[in-house]
Amino acid sequence: MKITVGIPDASRGEAAALYWEAFGKKLGFTMGPKYRALIYINRVMRSDHGICAHDAQGRLIGVAGFKTAQGALVGGTFTDIRRVYGWVGAAIRVWLMGALERGTENERFLMDGLFVAHEARGKGVGTALLNEISAEAKRRGYRQIRLDVVDTNPRARALYLQEGFRELETHKMGLLRYIFGFNAATIMVRDV
Repeated sequence: MKITVGIPDASRGEAAALYWEAFGKKLGFTMGPKYRALIYINRVMRSDHGICAHDAQGRLIGVAGFKTAQGALVGGTFTDIRRVYGWVGAAIRVWLMGALERGTENERFLMDGLFVAHEARGKGVGTALLNEISAEAKRRGYRQIRLDVVDTNPRARALYLQEGFRELETHKMGLLRYIFGFNAATIMVRDV
């Protein structure tokens, strides 16, 4: 397995597909239909805000994204959203996505999504990506990493706990749980 900082242009399509595979259930109502979501993700993905895992054959098997004051792995502006979904679609999506927005802070490095290809799960890819996120946080002068994990993803939560993350607080989604498909998100942190 090869871990690299940055998403190579040749892997953008694979990264977008893996992102949708991992988060499409949560974001489907907001970013769907799938074909539009993939167009949007490909358009706004910031290669410099991702860390990749490739297998021995060079196939992308996992990505860890992060968010800084300069952007996020998958962010975008109203104009970006409007170009894919139109004016009305963009207005609705911006409002809904605002409910999931997590701001950056000066204290902790914000990991903004970790996703691993189905066939590569349970083989250390997630752990390797977390280790490189820690290294990236150190390079940028942070002492801690912060992430959110949703209650419908116990496998990710278990990995984060196993890798030394601790839970800080949990936020309930309220009625938005019907749109996003999860009831709560827990903020977790780990020293680097």
